[in-house]
Amino acid sequence: MIKFFLMVNRQGQTRLSKYYEHVEIHKRTLLETEVIKSCLSRSSEQCSFIEYKDFKLIYRQYAALFIVVGVNDTENEMAIYEFIHNFVEVLDEYFSRVSELDIMFNLDKVHIILDEMLLNGCIVETNRARILAPLLILDKMSDS
Repeated sequence: MIKFFLMVNRQGQTRLSKYYEHVEIHKRTLLETEVIKSCLSRSSEQCSFIEYKDFKLIYRQYAALFIVVGVNDTENEMAIYEFIHNFVEVLDEYFSRVSELDIMFNLDKVHIILDEMLLNGCIVETNRARILAPLLILDKMSDS
């Protein structure tokens, strides 16, 4: 099960965070700081899977953004690694080459995409057309 989902830039600033288990606010800040530090300090030749405390971190870098997912020990690392890639492909399709600014200024839409893909920390949808359907309907409604 996925415990949290983070999008972070190279400077370590969190652009998106979604937690699927209750974590107190001050503990979230500490957790994010430690997780970001451990992922950003690694070289591109190192593995993208990290054992961290009582869970695993899986991360991928896309240009200036890092996507970090914290999972429990029973989760398949490669499945989550591919899930991250699928998430970025969906963002690319919707935003036409997604950038950090797209995420910052359209955070609500990014949350909708993530919510379509994940439910209570479990992957429920990977089909791009089905994931984007609610957003496209919202866009049509706002245009008219």
